Amino acid sequence: MSGGELHIPGGGTLALDEKGYLLDWRAWTPAVARTMAAADGVELTDDHWAVLRLFREYYGQYEIEPPMRVLVRETGRRLGADKGSSRFLYRLFPDGPGTQGCRYAGLPRPVSCV
Repeated sequence: MSGGELHIPGGGTLALDEKGYLLDWRAWTPAVARTMAAADGVELTDDHWAVLRLFREYYGQYEIEPPMRVLVRETGRRLGADKGSSRFLYRLFPDGPGTQGCRYAGLPRPVSCV
């Protein structure tokens, strides 16, 4: 999924950049995440949703995606110590928690990604 538009089931389209990230993070809805994940063959679980909420809350406060350390720490705090690891996050987002997680959360492409 890259560039152009994202077609949301039930109607509507949203503009994407050349890497498949929403151009306007405020236009995000859960349907956006489900559509992007489905295109990647990923079915979003409760754990995915908890991490996506974390991404959006952090971005809303700091206007940047959470650094990996913060993401790991906050995931562990919210979901339990057994889930507070980069290994757990990579199981959820195999293409990279920062890149894939930000995309599903409707956030801009992480600054660490060229």
